[in-house]
Amino acid sequence: MDGRDLNDVRLGIVGLGYVGLPLAVEFGRRYPTVGFDINPERIRELRAGRDSTLEVSEQELRAAKRLTYTDDLQDLAGCNTYVVTVPTPIDEHKRPDLTPLESASRAVGKVLKKGDVVIYESTVYPGATEEVCVPILESVSGLAFNEDFFVGYSPERINPGDKVHRLTTIVKVTSGSTPETARFVDTLYASIVEAGTHLASSIRVAEAAKVIENTQRDVNIALINELALIFNRLGIDTLEVLEAAGSKWNFLPFRPGLVGGHCIGVDPYYLTHKAQEIGYHPEVILSGRRINDGMGAYIAEQVVKMMTKRRIHVVDANVLVLGLTFKENCPDLRNTRVVDIIREFEDYHARIDVYDPWVDANEAYEEYGILPVRELREGHYDAIILAVAHRQFVELGAEGIRALGKPHAVLYDVKSILPREAVDARL
Repeated sequence: MDGRDLNDVRLGIVGLGYVGLPLAVEFGRRYPTVGFDINPERIRELRAGRDSTLEVSEQELRAAKRLTYTDDLQDLAGCNTYVVTVPTPIDEHKRPDLTPLESASRAVGKVLKKGDVVIYESTVYPGATEEVCVPILESVSGLAFNEDFFVGYSPERINPGDKVHRLTTIVKVTSGSTPETARFVDTLYASIVEAGTHLASSIRVAEAAKVIENTQRDVNIALINELALIFNRLGIDTLEVLEAAGSKWNFLPFRPGLVGGHCIGVDPYYLTHKAQEIGYHPEVILSGRRINDGMGAYIAEQVVKMMTKRRIHVVDANVLVLGLTFKENCPDLRNTRVVDIIREFEDYHARIDVYDPWVDANEAYEEYGILPVRELREGHYDAIILAVAHRQFVELGAEGIRALGKPHAVLYDVKSILPREAVDARL
């Protein structure tokens, strides 16, 4: 690869979701950039100046003067640097699902030219970029890796709904398939990321760094969740314990809860998949995953016990779940574990209403078969589960939420956002 001048860069961003759009907008302020997505509806809304993920404002979209949007692959043919930002989910057996990544690689391979660079941002296990993606690029394009085209890896660090930690304010890890490519990738990202970059020695190191970021958080949250299970049996309030322990300067401020989303509940399985492939069984990581994956069922079980003690029949009971997204104050439904609570109550044949002012009802139905209600009914519910700490629920307060239930309704606060004395139980 020759020492490419940034003035010659023509970017193609493949995938315009929570990761790709902020990247396309930031690059589009400086470089000719084409944002590509296979969803025509997504392209239409972006061309109209709207972002349904709420990650980018209308003003920010307008500021990207050199950015265009397309769902036509041939519009990428004029680019010389491609950034792939597609999802990397897991399947129903908790195994990495690289289908979107493979499809994106085939698409890029069709327009790849001699001298081009392909940069991947999707979270993968160490080795996936060079073992899975590169062979597809070579096969489809007919070009030779590290001779005709080059590859970089710079893992995304997007935090949906976070207006403080943004693309430009988070240090960006970079890497490349050759020293020259690595320097190019690093310089390219350094031109838009104010916080700076960290150039890794290889693509595999950068891949591993990304996958352990969320694995570390997952294990830490699993520990706190397990402590919550213990303290519940001891009749001790978990939040009070954590606040007391948190008075020490080096105590890590994790909280119990449901672990979902596109990263924490998914990324560890990528690492454990690769570990098992090379003959190592990761005990701590998988143990943490089992604990976190079981929290929805545990919460439902606790609510059912409290209902039973009050002689409230669970079958045909009216249950309200407040919040469906995987985290507060954002519309992101990916891998939300609130669904686990809902499924448990469906098994009891309870009547469940789900209310979330942040959610697109059609998306919730398409993804999970759940149609959120549009309005709340006062005095209607036998049990209320506050599952997500949206600001609307905080503003509603304990009194407002209690008003939605019958006089002896159970109120369970998953996120511990209401006063302890105002709820029947909290995680």
